[in-house]
Amino acid sequence: MKEFNTAGTCRPNVHYMVDITERLEIIRKMIAKGEYFCINRGRQYGKTTTLAALADYLKNDYCVFNISFEGLGNNSFSSVENTCAEFLKILKRHSKVNNSSIGMQTLLNEVVPIGCKQIESTDFSEITDELCSRSDKPIVVLIDEVDQASNHDGFIRFLGLLRNMFLSKETFPSFQSVILAGVYDIKNLKQKIRTDEQHQYNSPWNIAVPFDIDMSLSAKGIANMLAEYKADHNLSFDESFIGQMIRDYTSGYPFLVSRICQIIDNEQYTWDKDGVLKAVNKILNEGNTLFDDIAKKLNEYPELEKTIRGVLFNGNQYSFNYYDKATNLALMFNFVKQQDGAFAIACRIFEIWFYNLFISQDKNSKTFQQGMIEKNQFIKDGTIDMPLLMERFVVHMNQTYKMDHDNEFIENDARKIFLTYLRPVINGIGSYHIEEQTRDHERMDVVIDYLGKRYVIELKIWRGNAYNERGEEQLCRHLEYFDLQEGYLLSFCFNKTKQSGLQPPVELNGRTLIEAVV
Repeated sequence: MKEFNTAGTCRPNVHYMVDITERLEIIRKMIAKGEYFCINRGRQYGKTTTLAALADYLKNDYCVFNISFEGLGNNSFSSVENTCAEFLKILKRHSKVNNSSIGMQTLLNEVVPIGCKQIESTDFSEITDELCSRSDKPIVVLIDEVDQASNHDGFIRFLGLLRNMFLSKETFPSFQSVILAGVYDIKNLKQKIRTDEQHQYNSPWNIAVPFDIDMSLSAKGIANMLAEYKADHNLSFDESFIGQMIRDYTSGYPFLVSRICQIIDNEQYTWDKDGVLKAVNKILNEGNTLFDDIAKKLNEYPELEKTIRGVLFNGNQYSFNYYDKATNLALMFNFVKQQDGAFAIACRIFEIWFYNLFISQDKNSKTFQQGMIEKNQFIKDGTIDMPLLMERFVVHMNQTYKMDHDNEFIENDARKIFLTYLRPVINGIGSYHIEEQTRDHERMDVVIDYLGKRYVIELKIWRGNAYNERGEEQLCRHLEYFDLQEGYLLSFCFNKTKQSGLQPPVELNGRTLIEAVV
């Protein structure tokens, strides 16, 4: 029976998969036009699986070499001559292992020198010309894990040879298409080698066309995959609801989609809202290669971490600028997505993970420690006493910070301070996320899921009664959306005449709003 897979390439005959035929057909049309391009997406975003499916999809019309640079030593890319030789040897191995036609195996044996460790650029061009002219089908080359070669000038010069072949294809036979796959795009591969401004944005492969295909998994596609799983296991659940909920938390990030399903299946959680939330919490509390890589990237690029913090805690509205390194990297790594002309964190799971990471760095702070000390007061019969939690947080704020002296600090870090206090209360059991449409410099809505119950808290900087009323109306709309009767407001007010503490409940549009003022 099939299973959910999060390690290596997914195969449709042994793994539950979302159907990507529509995506493959778009790529096939690009190849038919002879286009060269790059598939650069974040770690575990389905690149290798897509290449494997594409190779199978094209095999009747093309001679497809689906190869990888993973595991090759530095010597393979130390010079362009070494890279040319290594590339042709890989083609020979691929042809033999993947049972290519006898004609192609014979052709490769004839034109590729045996035991050759270096091949001059001109010889490489002649060899590939002969391969392409004598092959009974147009040749398509898929190269995975090009990041493995990214620190070597030999590989960059090899790309230059492919570029020259492409430009001369009207005169000399050449590959029908070459597709590179990796995390870094070609511009950033060159950045890693040549850091001077003059060459930073000159691609050695500027013949590549943009690859703008959405590789995220849709709610409908996830639901169809779950329908197959449900039939195989004779289960009954609403796959459309679960598919949409998984999409809401993952934004269709392939690894996260598969991991949620894998956890529910392995742990025998129920296929409902509670089961999905349990799986999300388990992901957030486990170590995995995806999160390991994210942490590594934040350490490598301090400006990237600063950008992510600005989006999360300050509601900074960054617009995409091709020449801004931090925002460019954030988008390339799939940490963020473009939404309404600005950046948002790529998915809820990433957002929660980023919050947890940055807050854990402050675990020795007074706020975190106070949350740890007081958390047992707030949990009653499996629910959070949210009014009491907010009331105690106000007391902590008033005792710890002087609002009339720390206004700028509080305004910039208000949301972070509250989430730092909240984190130990729900740690390991509940989760939270920020509603994207409410995230700005002055307000945001925090949605907390704890043991099957949901709480919505609006955090805002006080800007007067009119602004407050608009916030209350917005919160009511959110409560209506989540089918909740009670909502909460936490206001940070710098008016010296304010009335601090828990305020009397307000009834509005059939909902009860409870506000605490810091």
